Amino acid sequence: MGLFDKIRNEFIDIIEWQDDTSDTIVWHFPRYQNEIKMGAKLTVRESQVAVFMNEGKIADVFQPGMYTLETQNMPIMTTLKGWKYGFNSPFKADVFFLSTRQFLDQKWGTKNPITLDDERFGMIELRAFGSFAFRVTDAAKFLKEVSGTESTYTTEEVTGQLKSLIVTKFTNAVGAGNIPIEKFAANLEDLSKLGQDKLNTDFADYGLTIMRFLVENVSMPEELKKEIFEYSRLNKIDINKLAQMKAAKSIEIAAANQGTMGMGMGMGMGMGMGNMMTNVMGSNMMGNQQNQNQQQQQTTNMPPPMPAQVQYFMAVNGQQAGPFNEQQLMQMAQSGQLTRETLVWKNGMAAWQAAGQVVELSGLFGSIPPPMPPAV
Repeated sequence: MGLFDKIRNEFIDIIEWQDDTSDTIVWHFPRYQNEIKMGAKLTVRESQVAVFMNEGKIADVFQPGMYTLETQNMPIMTTLKGWKYGFNSPFKADVFFLSTRQFLDQKWGTKNPITLDDERFGMIELRAFGSFAFRVTDAAKFLKEVSGTESTYTTEEVTGQLKSLIVTKFTNAVGAGNIPIEKFAANLEDLSKLGQDKLNTDFADYGLTIMRFLVENVSMPEELKKEIFEYSRLNKIDINKLAQMKAAKSIEIAAANQGTMGMGMGMGMGMGMGNMMTNVMGSNMMGNQQNQNQQQQQTTNMPPPMPAQVQYFMAVNGQQAGPFNEQQLMQMAQSGQLTRETLVWKNGMAAWQAAGQVVELSGLFGSIPPPMPPAV
């Protein structure tokens, strides 16, 4: 190396970063003991920020553009170095370039199930995963809080540090989002918006902004899915209508099972046999009439249905108990559980009454002997 080359390499006069990677966030400009010459050219390309650091302290930050380094555009460095205005000498400083473009398709997911307390289903475990995009919005804060003075810092390192924070904040966002568990699958967009808002509140402390946060899937145990499906059906279907529908289906299935063989035979014999079918239909009509007459006779000879037993509720220690039929009430009266003063109520009564005042129950106490006289 000649003398001229040696002198030339003692000073740095061009500072730039030609980023040819897709995942580098921070790159430390290699100074190799050389000094930066006052008047050197600094090139900061679009989607980049250059940060000058002096003896471990963040100094000047340069946005995209071309600069000739002078004391006028390095006010903090000038103060730290103690230069006087216009003093022209080489200096040493660490220069960090930070990429401010969006880093897309960063994956996140729950390594372990997250536990939530739901009012209807109790403690449940969920797993979730998706993707997010972020960018550096405060280069100085990111250097100070995250990357430090490492020579290079990549997306793999930042996502490794922040994935735990993402899962924690997402869990909190889900808990505070007031979205029912059974509607998670249909509201992934709302979950994503909740997660992004919650994360940005905290990521701002690291100089980062979440540009997009996507929840792509939320999974839960199969037993919980079945409970949710049943719960959803009960919410949408009236219980009485559901019972009627199931009863109707049962009758329909039973009728189909009884008539399958006859229906199949009728379909096989019906082709080209119109006259025979007419005769059969006539016979069937006569048979149906006879069956109806027999049913009417049987109905006439059958006794009427037994009257329904009247049931009463009773007040026990200030709480409602029952219902009880008259036979049960008689046993309780004999054992002393039911007294004349016990309040009772049945369907049709306007209010609770003492059992001794109810005509139907007053006879229960006639056969009960009075209490024994006290011993002399």
